[in-house]
Amino acid sequence: MRGMSAIRSFAVASVALATTFGAVPAVGGAPAAPTAPARTAAAYNCTPGYFCIYSGWKGSGTRCQWKQKQKANTADDCSFIRRGQNVRSVWNSTGHRVQYYKSTNYKNRVGSTPAGAGGNLMGTYQIRSFKPQ
Repeated sequence: MRGMSAIRSFAVASVALATTFGAVPAVGGAPAAPTAPARTAAAYNCTPGYFCIYSGWKGSGTRCQWKQKQKANTADDCSFIRRGQNVRSVWNSTGHRVQYYKSTNYKNRVGSTPAGAGGNLMGTYQIRSFKPQ
């Protein structure tokens, strides 16, 4: 019976560790599929009608925002771009798709975001200019 006791002890220890680390096993079926976090404009704090870029993930850090439809050089009025920081997230609160570029004057297009949407970027570049698509 010593083998059965060791198995019970191992099972109890496994459940205790799983509970501690938030990986509670599902009972009576397959584990539930993980749900993706919701992306909302409120989480990104972007004024309606503006295009916003952030120095942090998920709309955190320093925010720069523009009401004009296009900007040839974001460093003109964005402090974290002037400091050399990369853009890690965006939110497009305009009524049009915005395409953005790694260089000033709309050169080296890197991506675009539809109206009313946004999210995290790779975080390895700056957005130096943007315009409607």
